Amino acid sequence: MNQLASVGDDSPAPRICAELPFALAVSIAFLVVPAPSLDAQAYQSEEHAFQVTTVAEGLEHPWSAAFLPNGDILVTERPGRLRLIQDGQVQPEPIGGVPDVFANGQGGLLDVVLHPDFAENQLVYLSFSKPSRGGAVTGVIRGRFDGTSLTDVEDIFEGDNFSDGGNHFGSRLVFDQEGYLFITVGDRAAPPRLGTGEGHPAQLLSTHAGTVVRLHDDGRVPSDNPFVGSDGSQPEIWSYGHRSLQGLALDPATGRLWESEHGPQGGDELNLIEPSRNYGWPIVGYGVNYGGAVIHDGSEREGMEQPVHYWVPSIATSGLAIYDGDAFPAWRGNAFLGALRGELLSRVVIEAGGSIHEERLLTDFGERIRDVRNGPDGFLYLLTDNPQGRLLRIEPTP
Repeated sequence: MNQLASVGDDSPAPRICAELPFALAVSIAFLVVPAPSLDAQAYQSEEHAFQVTTVAEGLEHPWSAAFLPNGDILVTERPGRLRLIQDGQVQPEPIGGVPDVFANGQGGLLDVVLHPDFAENQLVYLSFSKPSRGGAVTGVIRGRFDGTSLTDVEDIFEGDNFSDGGNHFGSRLVFDQEGYLFITVGDRAAPPRLGTGEGHPAQLLSTHAGTVVRLHDDGRVPSDNPFVGSDGSQPEIWSYGHRSLQGLALDPATGRLWESEHGPQGGDELNLIEPSRNYGWPIVGYGVNYGGAVIHDGSEREGMEQPVHYWVPSIATSGLAIYDGDAFPAWRGNAFLGALRGELLSRVVIEAGGSIHEERLLTDFGERIRDVRNGPDGFLYLLTDNPQGRLLRIEPTP
């Protein structure tokens, strides 16, 4: 485990404070046809020379992307629109059938993933901040994509951690290799207080706050979830003790599930997710409260998991991908994390479950990186979090 000498902020204020957010794009054996590049910026990493090209632009605070078998790309915009990109052009009419969202603070339309059998069933999954009692909860729906709209839309999941605030929704979605759906649910910014961490919602199995949830593809609870049958526990919970879970990715080579989350001022984490494990928020961690007040009892406690990697101060980690393409062989198995406040792309080298090295890329890029995705063409794709956000492609230099 590495500590990097760096204090982050996940509040919604611009620039100096970062939002809390990737689910790994569903692995589909189809080729995305590269769109014409609008620009190209060259970079050199420790392992590969690469360039960043713009695939599409003019997206309003894009949050997530999913690659369709025909080469088109679905992109969510946080204010509540699902967009279709064709040949590098954002289509003017948003996709119909999208639910109403609580577009406040960090809330809105968030993640999008395809069902593993999308080519046969056309099912698309969306996470969003679902309006409820004047505020919102984390919700997930699915619908069939007919090219212009979602039809047969149905609710798959609704968290029980209602709040009228606009922070910490989580909302990343990932299907594993057995077809189970994992969902991150933030703690909805429940305030931590030193000495009372055991009573914080993220430490209570009776609520979805601060958890990773595991479901069947239709929303049913798997019978082998770790807390099924445990009195007072939510049966959907897979792991708990999380804060604001902004990245989630499956390593295609190993099947392991990885998660990234925001600390407060310091203590962003990259975690290997295992069933029933407690990841410690807010009892243990490596950050402090906004303004410098102490939050944690310490950095370690028996029975609570340590992060594989953490950042002090925070870079405001966002989308997460475990690279598995052929375009950059030396990057295979590395974790790539977008940074909001940090405005960079972090490459973390992982061996035997531990991080051994971090390389910071695009440090002079000057844009908040919301999402990171493996493309079916072997390239990495990024989304920038701006009123005029872009979909970018990382590809080898010619």
